[in-house]
Amino acid sequence: MNSKAGLEPIIQRKDLLSISVSSLSMEATVLFNAPNVPLSATAVTNNMPQTYGYLVSEEGNIKFPMLGNIVAVGLTQKQLEDTIAKMLTEKKLLFDPIVTARFLNFRVTVLGEVNRPGVVTVPSEQISILEAIGQAGDLTIFGLRDNVILIRQEGAQKLLKRLSLNSSHLLQSPYFFLKSNDVIYVEPGKAKVASTDRTTQLLPIIFSGISLAVIILTNLLK
Repeated sequence: MNSKAGLEPIIQRKDLLSISVSSLSMEATVLFNAPNVPLSATAVTNNMPQTYGYLVSEEGNIKFPMLGNIVAVGLTQKQLEDTIAKMLTEKKLLFDPIVTARFLNFRVTVLGEVNRPGVVTVPSEQISILEAIGQAGDLTIFGLRDNVILIRQEGAQKLLKRLSLNSSHLLQSPYFFLKSNDVIYVEPGKAKVASTDRTTQLLPIIFSGISLAVIILTNLLK
C-alpha cells in the first residue's frame, strides 16, 4: 500500500482487501460477498477465527466472483469501488450496487526506546507518527525525541528518514502520516548508552568476585 500526498492509500501488490457489495437484492449479493483468500494459514491451528480477503497478485489483479481478474494495483479504494460497481452494472449482475473496499493489512512497527515496542494494527487506515508512538506507550526516559528514524520501503529501495518530534515542521512533513509496513525506531540517548557500557564493563568484575567468594567459602567449609 502506498499513498498520494501521504494521505490517500493506493493499492499495491500483496495488499489484502476487504470488498463488500450491497444492493436492493440481498440474495443476488451473497455471491459477491464471499472473500476468497485466507489471511493466515496458521489462524485455524492457533484457535483463532480465520480472516479472509482479496489478495492483490504480483500482476496487480484481484480475482472477483463473476467478474474474474480486475486490475487493482495503482488505484485508490474509491477508484476500485467505482470500477467494480460499474462492471457489475454493465454485466447486469446487480442493479445500482454499492461497493466498499478496505485494507486489511495496514500496520506499522515501532521499535527502540518505547514502552511497548511491537506491531501496531491500524483499522482506520491512517495513523500519524505521534499516534503510532502513543500506541507503543510513548518514549522511555532514554528515548531521543529529536532523532526518530523512519524506515520505509519505496519500491525496491529502503528509505531512511530522521525526524524530530520536537519540531513544529513535523506536522507539515510528508512523513507525518505513516504508510503501511513503515518501521519507526526511537534511538537511545547518551545516558542509556553510557549506562549500558558501564554495566557491560562491570558484569565481568561482578561475576569474577562472585566466583572468588564461592571458591573461598568452599575452601573454608572443607
